[in-house]
Amino acid sequence: MTSPMRIEITAVAQVVAGHKDPSHGYQGGVVSIIRMNEDFPLETLQGLPEFSHLEILWHFHRASPADVVLHARSPRGNPAWPPTGTFVHRNHRRPNQLGTTHPQLLRVDGRDLHVTYCDAVVGTPIFDVSPYFPVMGPQGEVHVPEWVDEMLGDYWDVPPVKQ
Repeated sequence: MTSPMRIEITAVAQVVAGHKDPSHGYQGGVVSIIRMNEDFPLETLQGLPEFSHLEILWHFHRASPADVVLHARSPRGNPAWPPTGTFVHRNHRRPNQLGTTHPQLLRVDGRDLHVTYCDAVVGTPIFDVSPYFPVMGPQGEVHVPEWVDEMLGDYWDVPPVKQ
């Protein structure tokens, strides 16, 4: 086996408003703001408002390298769901602790991207922002195991009102 390639990347933006705590569900109903770094001229965002959705690459910045798990385990520790390998999970226990999300772009205000359906929390470093092109999305029929829909059925729901 060859040595893994190492790269160094710098965040291009940061989540400055939105969800404050990670959650397994009820991520809907919140407007988040992704603020682009001042290092980039505003013209780097020219044309972005014409798109409805973005593709965001981000880092699970609250995670520790000690959180990485390199073996099969049941999602969320639920024994009703089959053990699956590290690269089947979409959480912070991955080797590089990177996540992706596809938020809806509401508007661009200077360096601020106002989005919804973004599950990165305030303080999250953003490593890449690009518009979502449906033609470059999944091709062919998309299917997932039944446990995925069971686990994430309420993910984008609005949080229940606390009484």
